[in-house]
Amino acid sequence: MLTVLGILVLLVLPSVLGIVHDRRIDRQIREAERAHREAEGHRPPAQSPVRQRYFTSTVTHHS
Repeated sequence: MLTVLGILVLLVLPSVLGIVHDRRIDRQIREAERAHREAEGHRPPAQSPVRQRYFTSTVTHHS
């Protein structure tokens, strides 16, 4: 049972690390954009932008 759990961790770990990395990069981009807007003298938006969720699907000739 421990072997199966170890294999599962080895398979899932790269995905989790990738998600954490992507979120860190997104946060850095948002902070850089905010700093750029402030440096240009633009006022910040009244409301923070809504995070968009993307839905993807596969279209085949059967659908």
